[in-house]
Amino acid sequence: MTSPLAVIAIGGNSLIKDNNRMSVADQYGAANETAEHITALVAAGYRVVVTHGNGPQVGFVLLRSELSKHALHEVPLDSCVADTQGAIGYHVGQTLANQLRRKNLSKSVASVVTQVLVDKNDPAFLNPTKPIGPFYTEEDAKTYQAQNGWVLKEDAGRGWRRVVASPQPLKIIEEDTIRLLLEKDVIVIAVGGGGIPVIENEQGELEGSAAVIDKDLASCLLAKNLKADLFVISTGVDKVAIDYKKPTQREIDAMTVAEAEQHLADGQFPPGSMGPKIEAAIDFLKNGGGKVIITQPHLLAEAIAGQNGTHMTLN
Repeated sequence: MTSPLAVIAIGGNSLIKDNNRMSVADQYGAANETAEHITALVAAGYRVVVTHGNGPQVGFVLLRSELSKHALHEVPLDSCVADTQGAIGYHVGQTLANQLRRKNLSKSVASVVTQVLVDKNDPAFLNPTKPIGPFYTEEDAKTYQAQNGWVLKEDAGRGWRRVVASPQPLKIIEEDTIRLLLEKDVIVIAVGGGGIPVIENEQGELEGSAAVIDKDLASCLLAKNLKADLFVISTGVDKVAIDYKKPTQREIDAMTVAEAEQHLADGQFPPGSMGPKIEAAIDFLKNGGGKVIITQPHLLAEAIAGQNGTHMTLN
């Protein structure tokens, strides 16, 4: 295929406008808005792979499982990721197909439930840090720790939460399937929520793992392997900024890898917010990627035209 390839990573939080609009219907509406913006890339001649986060949605599934455990079996974390991949993939896929039809763009869309291999000996498993699911009292936290072997930590005075490992993504199991779909000019939705984390057992067979993979790192791995021309990372701000929320805040229109690395070293991009996105962008560009754009989903068309967003290149 000669058409340029774009991998677009949208956040799970972008499908939830605010605390008053969290229902399935609300999320579908938000997906429809995002899909409208993604069609701008298709119209511009790009082949497209869409990846997405699922943090809030996994939290909903876990809470629903917790509230119904007196009547139904609880849902393991890897199945929660698979469930949300399917639901969000359905929403994004259907709305994207509808938006393409409205713009007379003849393209097929397919959502791929995606497994991502991690190392069972990844150091992250020894130091779980990723909070998931509902808040518990200290008493309940101790019960879950004893009964289920969970690790729970107190969360800023709000209660206790389960924390799980966030290991490095090593291999996208369905990558060949994604390639085949792209060769057929299909728009692909994949690696939802960073992918379903799986490990290899002693027989070389795959098993689900109770972990969470960073969505941007998994999306970067896919973008690198597919040799994408463009990697778009959606976020909650128009552009990356230094001195964020300070009187000296300055938005960045363009940034090289060297500049990004210096800002990282200076502590400008915290680990819990912009840091992983910048790290993913650097990794992509250092491994042959063409360009990274970081911006809000509704600014995609402007960003592609060079009128908005932060544009990152190797040099």
